[in-house]
Amino acid sequence: MTESTDLGPEDRKIVTLARSARARNGVPEGAAVRDETGRTYVAGTVQLESLKLSALQTAVAMAVASGATSLEAAAIVSEAEAPSDADRAAVRDLGGPATPVLLAGPDGVLRVSVTAG
Repeated sequence: MTESTDLGPEDRKIVTLARSARARNGVPEGAAVRDETGRTYVAGTVQLESLKLSALQTAVAMAVASGATSLEAAAIVSEAEAPSDADRAAVRDLGGPATPVLLAGPDGVLRVSVTAG
């Protein structure tokens, strides 16, 4: 495991934003993505009767809806041990297979860094 402080400042920022979204909204996951211009999009899990999205899927959707054409990086804060295939696919659709996906625990400690591919 790697402390989030071992990340570069921009990646540390999206982990911190994802962690804050999870805590603030009291949801199972928080996520943040950084687009090609450096803008960040932060979201929590969506669990409605008719719509269920992971935090990362929601953050990617927010980026697309705001006009982003690519992603530089994505971060999830969750109890999970690895990013889901659906989360990696959402990042890959917008950012490509080489886009890093960072997964940290609720304590902010990085558990795994994988690519979307």
